[in-house]
Amino acid sequence: MSSRLPNTSARRAPAPLAVLLREPFFALNDDIERNLAARGHSQLRATHGNVFQFLDDAGTRVSVLAARAQVTKQSMGELVAHLEAHGYVERVPDPSDRRAKLVRTTALGRRAIRVARAAVADAEARWSERLGRAKMHRLRELLEELNRVPLSADPTDGVQVDVHPEGRSPV
Repeated sequence: MSSRLPNTSARRAPAPLAVLLREPFFALNDDIERNLAARGHSQLRATHGNVFQFLDDAGTRVSVLAARAQVTKQSMGELVAHLEAHGYVERVPDPSDRRAKLVRTTALGRRAIRVARAAVADAEARWSERLGRAKMHRLRELLEELNRVPLSADPTDGVQVDVHPEGRSPV
């Protein structure tokens, strides 16, 4: 496990799946940051992924980016301002509402995205070497299945539950 984890008695129990999913993600973010820095993008941090990964090709309003990334508009505004100051994104008038601005990537931003995507591909190749192609394929299938219905969705939506005549569940 990562050195990011606190040293607590809870660590003696098996790690929750959320932690098992999070730790490779953190390690991947570290890889991406190292690759970006090595290629001249030392201003970028993992948190900037909250901007890049939620941008539409034609641009996206800060409020929409914030909602997609599940952060406040103020936090997203700060991330966008940092990226804009370093030339990775620009704000342009929204053609559907001239009072609003869209955030979109610049050529420099697109180069950084390519570096990040290459780092992700390298990490996935290393994971595939470690797990084997079949396990990696199965892992992808399972994660895609989990992502088809968000965890926050009501698990009873569309599910019919049989009820006993006395009004209680048969289980």
